Amino acid sequence: MKKIDIFPHIFPRRFFDTMLEIAPDKNAIKRWLHIPVLYDLDARLRMMDTFGPEYQQVLTLSLPTIEAIAPADKSPEVARLANDGMAEISHKYPDRFPGWVASLPLNNVPACLDEIERTIEHMGARGIQIFTNVNGRPLDDPEFAPIFEKMHAYDLPIWMHPTRGPKMTDYAAEPKSRYEIWWLFGWPYETSAAMARMVFSGFFDRWPNLKIITHHMGAMVPYLEARVGLGMDQLGTRTAEEDYTVIVKNMQARGRRPVDYFHQFYADTSVNGSAPAIRCGLSFFGIDRCMFGTDCPFDPEGGPMFIRESIRAIESLKLSPQDLAKLYEANARAMLRLSEPHANCRYCAQH
Repeated sequence: MKKIDIFPHIFPRRFFDTMLEIAPDKNAIKRWLHIPVLYDLDARLRMMDTFGPEYQQVLTLSLPTIEAIAPADKSPEVARLANDGMAEISHKYPDRFPGWVASLPLNNVPACLDEIERTIEHMGARGIQIFTNVNGRPLDDPEFAPIFEKMHAYDLPIWMHPTRGPKMTDYAAEPKSRYEIWWLFGWPYETSAAMARMVFSGFFDRWPNLKIITHHMGAMVPYLEARVGLGMDQLGTRTAEEDYTVIVKNMQARGRRPVDYFHQFYADTSVNGSAPAIRCGLSFFGIDRCMFGTDCPFDPEGGPMFIRESIRAIESLKLSPQDLAKLYEANARAMLRLSEPHANCRYCAQH
């Protein structure tokens, strides 16, 4: 059965070399040097070959974020370099990489809008990737609204990846997070918090068909379904300085509860091969909103383990053939329009 991995990560080589030169925090990217399949395309292809021709990847850029690498006047150029590299890989190896996701210079919103148009309309990108905050700013900041407006109009998905570093402390009295807790528990929190900000700031009322793919199977939300449900039905009862109860009342007037909006997100299976976590996410989001994803290559083996273990976990769930096909391929193919040609793609015309 064909398997389309919608959330693996890669660095196009020219982008990777540039990032090594300009990234202000060199220590933050040292780890990547020890994962060859992240930046060595030949190594990536050899690793993928071990899973057979039915295994394919939709490429997304890895951390660090572009806005963390370069200031607003330089980040658009860095984003273009990344996206040109992604397009080149996908067009050269369409049977291995049937799609790719555009990266944005999120510290420069006008440039983001231009890059969305360039990559989607003229280069074949199947959506965009954002992160759970923009150098510490929340995604429901009004400045970022045009990005979501544009993607809603395109009716193409947004991949949302968590970002949080050691400087975001576990305790206010300490200068940094310890024991890599900023990543272990911080990233699921980041994703869940970003989802909540979108829900309560009215994203899905403003853009009802917005498609946001949450990394790591929706993070904390599926596991905390009852807490989100019964807890947020009481939104505002713990806050004196603002009247949040009006948010719930407005939702009730539409015949909805807060938890109903959380069901509108999409999720991937990137949970390091945990069958119970995948089962929980499928129960919360439903099979039609879940897609196969692995988080390749960030495993102890540098690539294949997360793929292998994700497949093992999914197979252990004994899904029906119809649901298995949806999870592995059909949902991604439909949402990303992978069966459609790259309309008006200048890259295709030139190459």
